[in-house]
Amino acid sequence: MKYEIVNLEGKTVVGISEKTGNSDPRASEVIGGLWSRFIEEGIYKNIVEKKSEYPICLYSNYKNTDVSGEKLEYDFTIGYDAPSEKNLNFISKVIPSGKYARFLVRGNMSTAVSKAWSEIWQMDLERSYTGDFEEYLNESMDSAEIAIYVALK
Repeated sequence: MKYEIVNLEGKTVVGISEKTGNSDPRASEVIGGLWSRFIEEGIYKNIVEKKSEYPICLYSNYKNTDVSGEKLEYDFTIGYDAPSEKNLNFISKVIPSGKYARFLVRGNMSTAVSKAWSEIWQMDLERSYTGDFEEYLNESMDSAEIAIYVALK
């Protein structure tokens, strides 16, 4: 799977969040449930002063390492890059500035992202686990374009 190395400035993601992880049998249900809330409850409309039109899914606060060194638990947050002080009714998380591997994924929104993460987890990347994220570059369910950023050491 191809990627490019990019250096990014930090961002603040404002939205909704829940804990889950790779070893959580309910992970897909948790993530899907947050997406449903984000859309059905109109949360995406209530975040003000968005710095971008693209929703972000952030994986942060990684914890509990397995024998291979991979982090298994994390906070999953859906939101937008927006000022936390203007969005006090929402969770606020920071994407730290730094070096990232950027993958561009195209296809069905849920299956393409899931497949990409399965491949990324198998790659020999020097991950920092400081905050990985997806940026949804269009709203098409079947022909989505998603940038996945994996934080590197």
